[in-house]
Amino acid sequence: MKKNMNCSREHLAYLKKIRRNKILIFTLRWLILVAILGLWELMAHFKVIDPFITSSPSRVIKTLSSLYKSGELTKHIGITLGETLAGFAIAVIAGYFIAILLWSSETVRAVVEPYIVVLNSLPKIALGPLIIIWIGTGYSAIIFMTVIVSIILCIMNTLAGFIAVDSTKLTLMKAMGAGRIATLTKLIMPASLPTLMNTLKVAVGLSWIGSIMGEYISSRAGLGYLIVYGGQVMRLDLVMTATFILCILAACMYGIIAIIERIVVKQF
Repeated sequence: MKKNMNCSREHLAYLKKIRRNKILIFTLRWLILVAILGLWELMAHFKVIDPFITSSPSRVIKTLSSLYKSGELTKHIGITLGETLAGFAIAVIAGYFIAILLWSSETVRAVVEPYIVVLNSLPKIALGPLIIIWIGTGYSAIIFMTVIVSIILCIMNTLAGFIAVDSTKLTLMKAMGAGRIATLTKLIMPASLPTLMNTLKVAVGLSWIGSIMGEYISSRAGLGYLIVYGGQVMRLDLVMTATFILCILAACMYGIIAIIERIVVKQF
């Protein structure tokens, strides 16, 4: 009440407009999703599309129920989620520290940057056979694939955020006698937080891509394994179900990062 009393009518009207716009966006998002699922179900039901090839929401729900009752659902989700989170954490942390090293020395950055660009352009799936030979099969190979898919982007985006910090502020820090560590901790890291949050959002998607690619190459369990197995035995309901679960998990992970972004950025 006190806040409302201190606000002008124009400001209150502006706040209401923002709130209405957020509600509208939220509603439209869900309506679009419901419309897509409803249209998909109707087209499969009336044989406009072949439900054997495209599956349908009702068949996905039945497959989900079957996997849950057999205990396979939590097993495969847990394995893929663990691999993705491990690869995501390693890529983000290692990428952040490598970006700090590159920022601290222009000479090192000039030497290393072309190699980073070349490595980023490599098709990571082509490294699959080498990863199996170097690391072997199993979780370690899948996590390694997740890391190499994500880490280059983490390095490049984080470094770009460091370099983009206002040069005037850097000059002021130097004039005040601040060293490299003080400049990094007091200016560079706080100022580049928005870039870091955007990097995390993109790294979420790449981490899921990396873990699924790794499971395509070498796995005996996980959502990627279900997709490969379902395709091999022509159980396309299983393929669509695993894909649907991946979409939900990726969206949840992205949503958590978005919540963290709101909390962290407000503090700086």
